[in-house]
Amino acid sequence: MNIYKLMGRNIEVTDAMRQYAEDKLARLDRYFDQIIDASVVMGYDNSENAANPAKVEVQLNVPGGIIRAEERALDTYAAVDLVMAKLERQLKRFKGRLIAQRGESIPLPEETEPEERAPRVSRVKRHVLRPMAPEDAAVQMEALGHGFFLFRNVETDLVSVIYLRDDGDYGLIEPAN
Repeated sequence: MNIYKLMGRNIEVTDAMRQYAEDKLARLDRYFDQIIDASVVMGYDNSENAANPAKVEVQLNVPGGIIRAEERALDTYAAVDLVMAKLERQLKRFKGRLIAQRGESIPLPEETEPEERAPRVSRVKRHVLRPMAPEDAAVQMEALGHGFFLFRNVETDLVSVIYLRDDGDYGLIEPAN
């Protein structure tokens, strides 16, 4: 697998950091050997309140989809290790689903961890989409203690989701039409 792009945000990516990420990415082939390419973004938050200032985001392009993960740690090497562990789990799950769709049995490598349970819908909630402004939706979300809130945006008349981002700000998701 080749790294399609490796870039830094608020950090200079050294040759050692690049080599470390490439070595770790090369090991992902043992979990899923059809990875087309990878995009890696290493970042660093210089603010005083950043408990884990190093952030690594990885996007893998695979046939029929994208596998994406991000992690934070004290340094970029630790963040790379954390994000690779997350990608390994996601690739195992992705490969298992592909094999299950084809109806084949799943070969288990000798070093595998106990099988993770496939995600399932365990609860369905019905929600009345009340028209409101995104600011009102954020207040409602916080009042409920949720990490996101579904509503109908009065400004656009679209079904929207407001969510709390890791940096403490809000994100707004709306359909692209």
